Amino acid sequence: MRTVMRLLALLLACCMLPWAHAHKPSDSYLAVRTAGQKIEVQWDIALRDLEYAIGLDADGDGQITWGEVRSRRTDIESYALARLALRADGRPCPAVPRALLIDDHTDGAYAVLRIEAACTAPPLALDLEYRLLFDLDPQHKGLLRLEHAGTTSTAIFSPEQPVQRLALAGRSGVAQFAEYFREGVWHIWIGFDHILFLLALLLPAVLLRTERRWRPEPAFRPAFWNVVRVVTAFTVAHSITLGLATLGVLELPSRWVESIIAASVVLAALNNVFPLFAERRWLMAFVFGLIHGFGFASVLGDLGLPADALTIALVGFNIGVEAGQLAIVAVFLPLAWVLRRTVFYRRVVMVGGSLAIALLALAWLVERAADVSLLPF
Repeated sequence: MRTVMRLLALLLACCMLPWAHAHKPSDSYLAVRTAGQKIEVQWDIALRDLEYAIGLDADGDGQITWGEVRSRRTDIESYALARLALRADGRPCPAVPRALLIDDHTDGAYAVLRIEAACTAPPLALDLEYRLLFDLDPQHKGLLRLEHAGTTSTAIFSPEQPVQRLALAGRSGVAQFAEYFREGVWHIWIGFDHILFLLALLLPAVLLRTERRWRPEPAFRPAFWNVVRVVTAFTVAHSITLGLATLGVLELPSRWVESIIAASVVLAALNNVFPLFAERRWLMAFVFGLIHGFGFASVLGDLGLPADALTIALVGFNIGVEAGQLAIVAVFLPLAWVLRRTVFYRRVVMVGGSLAIALLALAWLVERAADVSLLPF
């Protein structure tokens, strides 16, 4: 029983690690486009990551200005290009920086490097070696989108996999589905606000609200169907808006979306302590799941969708999200069921965990709505 308690506490703690505050851990985005022998690269790197790596805030006022970024252009380009290598069919393609810009993503401002590389011949396969920030942040990932002859490929760089080889010949629909499925799984696992929203809704699934108190659910079947209703409602809702937003049918400002997502986590967590929807958490999952779908769509937009296989990529990504979500539920539910009769679960996990989730999400809400930084990480 102690081992089970430790595992559940660890699961909740992992979802609330400090680096979860920005919706996702440190990422950079590489958009690569081939045109014969020439390769064009747009590389978006978070200013907070560059500040951590080389220091940009010259006056130490906690704000990074365009003037401070521009004055360090040579240092930024040197730092980044020393950690990126492109090879066509095994032969190096020297890269030259062309421009430095600034762009806003949902989690803050990014430096945008425009780079060109020249190969000796049009490549059949492209090798990319990426080592940005791996020595400073083992959680950092590089998200690659490669466009070639009307097709799109994606890949993820990590400390465990810093080199990727991408064939430039046409790929099967199965290969494209698999790529976007993998991306969907990965992005639900790093979408900590989505995970905490789901966990906040699932925490009471193994309990029964009677006489204004949470008591252990006596039978597994009702608990199981509680989980099914919540997960199904969340899945259906975010699938609807993910599709609409990705296809350009419906769009919302990213700050609104991210702020409402944070608010949904606050409300779902507080509902466990001051229940308003004790028996209808599936309805909360559906209503706010519609907004979470827009959040998933912003991630998919950063990755890009192949024009030649739009439906395959969208379906693959969405199924990947569901698979990642079900993996979390598969770990959580057995542990919660075993512990439901303990004071540890009802007081520490249910009440204490819900209050901790609400507090963290409230900080996200203020940060996102007011565009300020409250958390020291």
